[in-house]
Amino acid sequence: MKQAECKGDHQGHLCVLASNDQFDKIKQLTQKPEYICFNCGRVADCDDNLCNPMSLKD
Repeated sequence: MKQAECKGDHQGHLCVLASNDQFDKIKQLTQKPEYICFNCGRVADCDDNLCNPMSLKD
């Protein structure tokens, strides 16, 4: 299993958006999820929106 880490710009990650009550933005970013975060378990369309993503298609 991957070690907990954060890649990229953390400000665009779902965990940050949720902590800032930006749920409308989260809805836009999770319409057709292709990735899951190892850290929090959230899913997103793009891996750029997760701290520690893994493809759901692998």
